[in-house]
Parts: sequence; C-alpha cells; structure tokens
Amino acid sequence: MTRPVLTPARLLTAVQALAAVAVAVRLGRGRRRLPSLTAPPPHAGRAVPSISVVIPARDEEQRIAACLTAVLADPAVTEVIVVDDESTDGTAALAASLGATVVNGAPLPPGWVGKQWALHQGLRRARGTIVVTLDADTRPRPGLFAALADALDGHDLVSAGPRFVCDGVAEQALHASFLATLVYRFGPIGPPAPPPPHRIVANGQCFAFRREAMLRADGFARVRRHLTDDVALARALAADGWRVAFLDAGGLLEVDMHESPSGVWREWGRSLPLADVTAPAWQAADLAVVWLTTALPVLRLAAGRPTRLDLALLVVRALLAGALRGSYARPGPGVALSILLDPATAARLTHATLRPPRTWRNRTYPGPARAGHDRTRAVTGGGRPGPPGRSAGR
Repeated sequence: MTRPVLTPARLLTAVQALAAVAVAVRLGRGRRRLPSLTAPPPHAGRAVPSISVVIPARDEEQRIAACLTAVLADPAVTEVIVVDDESTDGTAALAASLGATVVNGAPLPPGWVGKQWALHQGLRRARGTIVVTLDADTRPRPGLFAALADALDGHDLVSAGPRFVCDGVAEQALHASFLATLVYRFGPIGPPAPPPPHRIVANGQCFAFRREAMLRADGFARVRRHLTDDVALARALAADGWRVAFLDAGGLLEVDMHESPSGVWREWGRSLPLADVTAPAWQAADLAVVWLTTALPVLRLAAGRPTRLDLALLVVRALLAGALRGSYARPGPGVALSILLDPATAARLTHATLRPPRTWRNRTYPGPARAGHDRTRAVTGGGRPGPPGRSAGR
C-alpha cells in the first residue's frame, strides 16, 4: 500500500488543526469562570479596610479629570495619590485642584521604566491597608474599590478587566481584533484554576493588593525594566506563590485607551505581543495560533479557497465576536467587522514581536528586558520573597 505523501499543504493543514484544538481548549475554559466583580452591600459588622488609590500620570491633563472625579467621590477610598511623572503640562495642578494628593516624581533612575518608577514612589507614600493602582484613562464606577477589597479576601493580587470605550467603527473593529488575539492565546479572563505563572495575563490599568505584602515583595522594582509591566508583575508574583486573579469588572470600570484607530495600532499593538515577558518558544507558538486560526481563514476566504476547517474557524471567530460585544461600553458594527482585520492584526503582532518597541511617552529605553520576570531587587535588596503572609490581610 502506498503511503500518502506529506506535502506542504497537508503539513499546513495538520498544524492548523493542532492550533484549532489549542484554541478550542482555551475557549472551553470560558464555560466556567470566576464571578465578575460587583458592588458589594454595605459592610455590616466588620471593619472596612482603608484604601489608597495611586494613579501614575505623565502628561495626562486632558484625561485625568474624569478618573479623579469618580475616585474622589467614592466613599470607600481613604486617600488618592497622583504621582506626577515629570509632566510638561498641567497634570499636577489639575490633580491638586480636584483634591488629590500630588507627589512630584523624582527623576527617572537608570534601568527603570517610567510607570513602574511612579508606582514605586506612590506605593511608598500610600498609607491604606489596600492599594489600588489606576491608569489616568480609567473611569471607575461606585462600588469598584469595595469590590476589589472583597476580592482580596481570596486573592493576593487582583487585576480588573474593564469595558472599553471605542469611538467609531474603525477604532472598535481594530481594537476588537487585537482583543480576540488575547483570548485565542490565553483564554477568557477569570479562569477558576490559575494557569502556570508563565502564562498568566493581567491588566495593569487596575491592580489591587495589600500594601504591606507588595512592599515586602518590592514588586515594581523587580519589573522595573519591563514595558509590559503588568504581565511581568503578575507572573513574577505568581511564581512566588501569590494568588493572582484577573477578574471581569466591566460593570464597574470603563477605560478610554485610544483616540483613533492609529492609536490602537501604534500603542496597543506595541504591548500585546508580550515580547519582553514571554520566552521565544511561546512567542512563536502564540503567533502560529493567531496566524493559523484567525488570519489564514480570512485570507483563504478572500481568495475564494477556504477549507472546511477554515470555515469552521470563521464560525468560531464570529461567535467570539458576539461574546466580545460585552467588552465594549457601546458595542457597534465594528466588533463584527473585526474579523476582516485579523490578518492585519497578525502582521502587527509579528512585527512587534520581532522588533519590540522601546519608546513610550517620549522616552526611549535601552535594550529589551529578558523574557520572563526580573527577580533583581533594586532598592530594598534581599532574596526571593515568599507569598504574602495572612497578617498582611485586612
């Protein structure tokens, strides 16, 4: 009997099928997820923790007012600290006029990325039992901070997944295409069983943790070189035994990340490959999944030559687009049209993986950090910290 010849086409089909299985397994995790963050009822009969909110800000005069107004109005918040990272606009004056405590950030030391340096300083200024870090473009709703504090009863580090504000069909379509790549690579947020530390993802736009535990871990110093700082921090602490959770907070948090489709392409496309926190083999595997299960079916369909597997993958992608509508404050036709942009998104991720950008907020940083998390202790010294002690709880 003649054995079938393993042609390049058959090999590609076999590899695509393996990638499809990997995606199916990851998407299947979405059937069981941790509950979304919801505003808790008033705390009756137990002490309410003190909560400090730290907002790193560099030239955020045009965006920070909405964030600060919401944070300052929340009765669960004890103090609001804005760390002004050498802004050249009126960020500091505006924050002070609204009632926030403004910390004038010290000059950036060598070997640090600006956001981590600002958070490092803000953490040391904070006095709350719990610290919540927010980006200036977030829009918290009443109940977010109490919900985060409650979530820390079962976790040591919590990041919140927001709803996104995307104006215009093109911006929403490109954003949703990028967002789909995260789900295809890592699965939906809120898995009941945590993934291995090297596959954890997080959203640095909103973190919550106990102040004393983070001070002991010196977390921001350990990831000081990373532009993908949020994932680097979550993976480093998870490797030390921290219970890390990425929870849906769409009902309590919105974020307006970008002003145009070009901003999505330039800024989110810069960070989504996770190039400075992911080993090369995993980078290659993740890119293969994106190309084979999202981009290739669209390209073959456009050429009029889709296979049955391509058509099945397009159906899965359309179903995901429907699920992703809940990730947007005002979902429109752009979410469905995002499928057509998947080849361009794959190309953007590939370019940023091969040539990781090192420029952010008018600063250029030397040399990429090695993949994985940085265990160096820059400020306090000491060896590897263990998981946070329960004495650091409420």
